[in-house]
Amino acid sequence: MEAKIVLITGASSGIGEGCARKFAKEGWNLILNARTVSKLEELKVELEGAYGIRVYILPFDVRDRKSAVVSLESLPEEWKAIDVLVNNAGLVIGVDKEFEGSLDEWDIMIDTNIRGLLAMTRLVVPGMVERGRGHIINIGSIAGDAAYPGGSVYCATKAAVKALSDGLRIDLVDTPLRVTNIKPGMVETNFTVVRYRGDKEAADNFYKGIRPLTGDDIAETVYFAASAPAHIQIAEVLLMPTNQATGTISYKKKPE
Repeated sequence: MEAKIVLITGASSGIGEGCARKFAKEGWNLILNARTVSKLEELKVELEGAYGIRVYILPFDVRDRKSAVVSLESLPEEWKAIDVLVNNAGLVIGVDKEFEGSLDEWDIMIDTNIRGLLAMTRLVVPGMVERGRGHIINIGSIAGDAAYPGGSVYCATKAAVKALSDGLRIDLVDTPLRVTNIKPGMVETNFTVVRYRGDKEAADNFYKGIRPLTGDDIAETVYFAASAPAHIQIAEVLLMPTNQATGTISYKKKPE
């Protein structure tokens, strides 16, 4: 049986890298997208060597629609039949109040988290519909369920991911395609360092006293959804550390 193909955006670190490792371990061929070419090349060598699968690199920024179009159109014929699209590329910058934040940083978040996801969906899903098979897995967030202090714009982008996932599921209801929205709570990756504008100490302090999820934990859930029987559509999954209850309520042990 021919190996299936998964396309993962933002695959150079965090959840995206975790997904690449998990799907490779399960025998899938990978199309990996990110801006960091060197990391993608390292992953390609490592995963092909470890699991005997094939990796195709697509280095571009999902905010750059022209590059996205050119890259996907240039895929060799044997790579075009994508079975799963994991829309993972996303970020949050800053913890500013809505009336004090940076318009430029907001543009980056909106262009990545919403427009980038939409562009990849628009470019990949028509082929899935034509082939009569496919699965779109969007990485949303618990932040999309309710706003929290200092995160209104990011929360709005992840609320959009939920709406776009639900809307796409409706639009595809008469097809065999499936749509899943994965909504993680606290996950310790470089994502949080970016949130604090590179302040590693602040990012580390955010997780003190609690065991957060990892990119690999999220990857396990993503693969679980992708590997469910064809007649089962796991529409939405909210997952959090055991000591987290909502986007704003968690229990952190104090240092002894």
